[in-house]
Amino acid sequence: MPYWLIDGVIYCLYALKWMALFLASAMFLLGLDDLFIDIVYWGRRLKRASGIYRRNERADEERLFEKPEQPLAIMVPAWQEVGVVGEMARLLASTVDYENYQMFVGTYPNDPETQAEVDAVCQQYRNVHKVVCTRPGPTSKADCLNNVINAILSFEEAAGIEFAGLILHDAEDVISPMELRLFNYLLPRKDFIQIPVYPFPPGRWDFTAGHYLDEFAEYHSKDVVVREALTGQVPSAGVGTCFSRRAILTLLREGDGIAFDIQSLTEDYDIGYRLKEHGLEGIFVRYTVRDPKLSPFREKRLGVTPQVGGVICVREHFPLKFKAVVRQKARWITGIVFQGTQHLGWSRHWKTNYFLWRDRRGIIAYPIALLVNLLLIVMIGLWLTTLLLPDAWRFHSILEGPLLHWLLVLNGLLLANRLFQRLFFVTVFYGVVQGLLSIPRMMWSNAINFVANLRALKLFTSQRHSRQLTWEKTTHDFPSIDDPRRRPIGERLVERGIISSEVLDRVLLEPRQRRLGRELLNRNLIDSEQLAEVLAEQAGLEWSPLNPFALPPEVIEKLPRRLALRYSALPMEEQGDTLVLACENAISPVSLGAISRQLKRPVIARIVPQGRVTLGLRYWYLTPAQAADTHRLKECLARHPQPRALLESFCRHQLLLGDMILERGWVPPTLMTQALMDFDPTRESLGNHLLARRMLTSEALEQALLEQRREQQRAMALLEEAPA
Repeated sequence: MPYWLIDGVIYCLYALKWMALFLASAMFLLGLDDLFIDIVYWGRRLKRASGIYRRNERADEERLFEKPEQPLAIMVPAWQEVGVVGEMARLLASTVDYENYQMFVGTYPNDPETQAEVDAVCQQYRNVHKVVCTRPGPTSKADCLNNVINAILSFEEAAGIEFAGLILHDAEDVISPMELRLFNYLLPRKDFIQIPVYPFPPGRWDFTAGHYLDEFAEYHSKDVVVREALTGQVPSAGVGTCFSRRAILTLLREGDGIAFDIQSLTEDYDIGYRLKEHGLEGIFVRYTVRDPKLSPFREKRLGVTPQVGGVICVREHFPLKFKAVVRQKARWITGIVFQGTQHLGWSRHWKTNYFLWRDRRGIIAYPIALLVNLLLIVMIGLWLTTLLLPDAWRFHSILEGPLLHWLLVLNGLLLANRLFQRLFFVTVFYGVVQGLLSIPRMMWSNAINFVANLRALKLFTSQRHSRQLTWEKTTHDFPSIDDPRRRPIGERLVERGIISSEVLDRVLLEPRQRRLGRELLNRNLIDSEQLAEVLAEQAGLEWSPLNPFALPPEVIEKLPRRLALRYSALPMEEQGDTLVLACENAISPVSLGAISRQLKRPVIARIVPQGRVTLGLRYWYLTPAQAADTHRLKECLARHPQPRALLESFCRHQLLLGDMILERGWVPPTLMTQALMDFDPTRESLGNHLLARRMLTSEALEQALLEQRREQQRAMALLEEAPA
């Protein structure tokens, strides 16, 4: 080997020695930083285990059911979320254990595909609302949220309510069934509430997406807990975050009517600090439910503890591809490290500054970690050279020296602790296999974060002078559920050959005040069973004929009067432990869930022909004086030669007051849904309830009652004509 080459190798090794000394010192300081968090966490956990949890039983879901439901609003910004936002809304409506909530989805005028999907969901669920932002997308996520908040405030004014909390979610979030009950329990005592976020695990060897598991498992199980304990400040994760009404009003006042900073790429990060400065109280909640049915998305792998597995949290699929992961993490780093430093600066309190440092230290820590990994590769290469080429030149080890030796020993101990912490927190939520995989994933995580830091620096440098920070879209997956797509009933009737397309077009073009189905009924173009069949098909439900007077009294007793009249549902039979409810229009999964919870048994809905439920409710749940007309109808049916035809004709004139108000458009369906949340039919009439909420004028109510009486007079005229 030439001497000049030997000299070059010596100088390189000398440089590597000093680099190793620098890196070892830096890693030691960063390790002490992490060790401090570990000591505080485990000390606090030991203290609580030997103190509060020994004296008191852990709270479970029963406590959450004790508090009456308050109105809650869910905010979902959506840019190019086709195939995601619809599934999220449907899964939420079918699984969440709460009824008094409204969901507002922010869309863009130049994103018609997402708008169309949200429109389809709004037709099926009246508590879902589409919001169209004023500016074309993609703007910043904060700008979309500000448009959503404006829509929420307008809805409050129209509905005559005040939301107790506004909840921030992304379109790809899978929400725990008990999340809203947890927020409801803590509001309005807490102004800022954050629950944990746990990604769904990808394939075992998918290290790119898998590193999210490791980071969130440790961060939301330990780091945030310590931060809250030491500073009282909680950072928002951007999802699973609930703001009290007072918090939103504080942000609006501070921003002159704009709650979220539209120039921020992580609009949620600084809010915890801003609210803390105004004296508002935040909390990070790890609340466990015991019933597995109330945590259907929990992990069930070997090593998962029930206490952690049943925690109320947000689940979601994170990006799988390296490029998408880097884009997402670069956006986080830009907002937290660069924009956070620029906008928030540093605090006057050392504890807060310490955690601000921990948020921002990645810009230093990740390059150092990458250099350590590269140095390790060089060391392994030198060792293999010595091992495989025994006649090669021998050089002194770059790791010699007492200072470097002890730094390496201490760093080895700190690394062992770091691996244990990561292994423990991943294992208790994701199981033993994922816990073991978190160890090799740590090196790949360092590489991802290093590349993301480089991209973040480039992103911040290129956009810091721009006033237009746009939404960097990340593609997501979502667990799909069956979706009976809604097709108009007119189209279904034509497809079945019940009416012709010419007849349908003629009816649609003529002025009418009734819904299409009832208009076709009144014109004798279809019968009520044909209408029930297509309505059931549209809603994805079964249908059946129904004689409301022939129901078993013991089945009627299964549904209290208050629930029957509020939801316009009639119990018709029992199938094992399941109660079958008859309805003339589809009951939303949200309402079915509310009925099921109150009855403490499963319930399903079945569509029945027009007017049958209306008659049944009057006959079974009103006094004989109030239901005199229905009793008279029952007597006429008993002696009529064609009772089925008489019942069909009579029922065409039966319409509940709420349905008539909706038909005339005096109250929008979304507002009617909200009005029914606190409606108690045993105490007041629906008309008076709507008047009190200022949703309906006295003139409109008078007209609705008049039309209802006219329809009833036409029905009674049929009985007069019936044979004696």
